[in-house]
Amino acid sequence: MINVGLLLIRLVIGVLFIGHGAQKLFGWFGGYGIKGTGGWFESIGIKPGVTMAVMAGLTELIGGILFALGLLTPLAGILIAGTMVMAIIKVHAANGLWATQNGYEFNLTLLVVAIGVALIGPGQFTIDYFLF
Repeated sequence: MINVGLLLIRLVIGVLFIGHGAQKLFGWFGGYGIKGTGGWFESIGIKPGVTMAVMAGLTELIGGILFALGLLTPLAGILIAGTMVMAIIKVHAANGLWATQNGYEFNLTLLVVAIGVALIGPGQFTIDYFLF
């Protein structure tokens, strides 16, 4: 049953990160695309905005794909955790912990889940299981 639980965690978190990456890169799912995200990044002091939007979008997209597939899972966990650390530092930390105040509660949860799965392993239903 643990393998099914890890599969569910990986799929949900991975697919959500794929979606966030697609929002930044392609403007899908209500996102603003590279230029819009880049402009917002510039407005909060992340420069150069467009370059950083591409980097963030690729990190989320690739991290999400790898995490969902269970491929190179430790790397996937690091990519996801890294984007959440940046989100906490640059956007949410000043607002405190709670999400109701735009705090970092949800970002911290995603960070811990990604690192937790990377540390304990992605389970049996993964590409890693067959490769390594």
